[in-house]
Amino acid sequence: MRTATFALFAGIAYLSAGILGMIPEALTPPPPDAPALRVAALHGYLLGLFPVNAPHSAVHAAIGIWGLVAWQADHIGRRVRSPRVFARALAILYGVLALLGLFPGLNTLYGLLPIHGHDVWLHAGTALVAAYFGWRPKTEVERRTAPVADRREQVEPVVHDRRRGHGDRRIPTSEV
Repeated sequence: MRTATFALFAGIAYLSAGILGMIPEALTPPPPDAPALRVAALHGYLLGLFPVNAPHSAVHAAIGIWGLVAWQADHIGRRVRSPRVFARALAILYGVLALLGLFPGLNTLYGLLPIHGHDVWLHAGTALVAAYFGWRPKTEVERRTAPVADRREQVEPVVHDRRRGHGDRRIPTSEV
């Protein structure tokens, strides 16, 4: 699978999770022993498993949109928003979130985002898969479909020719 395909699937998955987290019917009430949150808007367990609230769902939606943008940027040849950069950033971000979710007190990011319970293994799994796609060598397909360099980068230096002037680039150095 190409890194761009990973960005597409991750984008769809996280955008879907973000949208579902904003629908109250998709949430079950948190148990009484759940850590307290300062932001209790739309606080519940998504599909009965993953603790979310409104900011958590908004972050998931933003990451999903970023994944879709990274996938689309691969098709138009933009290096700034490349799928590889998306995968590497996702690996680091979700790796840190998985570690923070293990520590009491930090598992709610000071009451802002619930990142405990099943979110820990989901974030760790996402980080591992994203790290694989972010740092693996490029496949043959990715090398063949890499965007072509700008035409100006392909100009060869020319020998100074007195008849046409120094700026004439019709005679490449390799042919002289």
